[in-house]
Amino acid sequence: MQDNRGTVAQELTAIRYLLTGIFALLLIVSMFFAKDVLLPIVMGFLLSLTLSPLVRGASRVGFPAALTALLLIGGLSLSILVSFYMMSGTVTEWVEEAPSFGDKIRERLTPVSESVEAVKDASKEVEKITEASPRPVQRVVVEQPGLLVSAVSNVASAGTSIAVALVLALFLLASGDLFYAKLIESFSLMSEKKKALKLVYDIERRISHYLLTITCINAGLGLTIGTSLHVVGLPDAHIWGTVAFFLNFLPYVGALVGTLLVAAFAVVTYDSLAFAAVAPGIYLGLAVLEGQFVTPMILGRRLELNTVSVLLTVIFWGWLWGIAGALMAVPFLVLIKVVCDHVQELQPFGNFLSARETSTRDTAVAAQ
Repeated sequence: MQDNRGTVAQELTAIRYLLTGIFALLLIVSMFFAKDVLLPIVMGFLLSLTLSPLVRGASRVGFPAALTALLLIGGLSLSILVSFYMMSGTVTEWVEEAPSFGDKIRERLTPVSESVEAVKDASKEVEKITEASPRPVQRVVVEQPGLLVSAVSNVASAGTSIAVALVLALFLLASGDLFYAKLIESFSLMSEKKKALKLVYDIERRISHYLLTITCINAGLGLTIGTSLHVVGLPDAHIWGTVAFFLNFLPYVGALVGTLLVAAFAVVTYDSLAFAAVAPGIYLGLAVLEGQFVTPMILGRRLELNTVSVLLTVIFWGWLWGIAGALMAVPFLVLIKVVCDHVQELQPFGNFLSARETSTRDTAVAAQ
């Protein structure tokens, strides 16, 4: 009898795990196809969590939440518009000249790419043999939209998502503590109310601390990189500083992508390949200095995350929602880490997400 009960319990556990896996798979598929709807909503909530402590602090000194929210979102919107306007002319020229950039890079790197040319010659010979066969191969060429058209379409889509996120964040911030009050009303026991409120406040505090700190660090990095590249004579250095600001929200990957972009632009700009290596070297050196010393020192150990978990999260959200998802990957990971620290059953998983130096004592203190 006991064996039958044990077998039934094991089968129920297996069914529960199977249903959980199916639900997770369906959730991921739904999020993939609902990207255009969910992306601005998630951006709005993250922005609201980031700015909520500022709105609450202003409320304590007598400023209405709606007025503070309007000033914050209005100032942020104005900054975004001014930044895009200042960069639009140069970026448009870059997009139009992108095909010629590729030709210039290949021309400058001709001594390095002799082996690649040999492979190309061999492939051409194979192509000639194929064309000489009695049954010619019919080629189907799908005409792709122009690079400028694609860029304008992507910018318009990104602008719409940002606008919706800003409006949503404005309403969330202007509502003050309404959602927190509704959350408390959802629980009947006072102990559950306290736990839920403590969890929400901790999520808000730590995500706000992380995003505000990272934004300030990235702004300093962008200013430093832009100034340094201007000193070495790289044209449009202010745009590369802005690019560094945004790319640095991508841990590890952003520094590599920025270095490669600056290297390609420097190869086209400078006559000497040796001098062209200075600009990407400066970019990479400053990015490594920030990532290995500045950010860990300022953020502290409580927000340090496992490198493997960060990379996997960036890859997953980048695949799911593109560049915007990759940029929001680490805030998602911070949110999951905070929830794991507060839920006892999930603390082992939270410990896995932590850095090597984070001890179980730090996790227990964070959950208290």
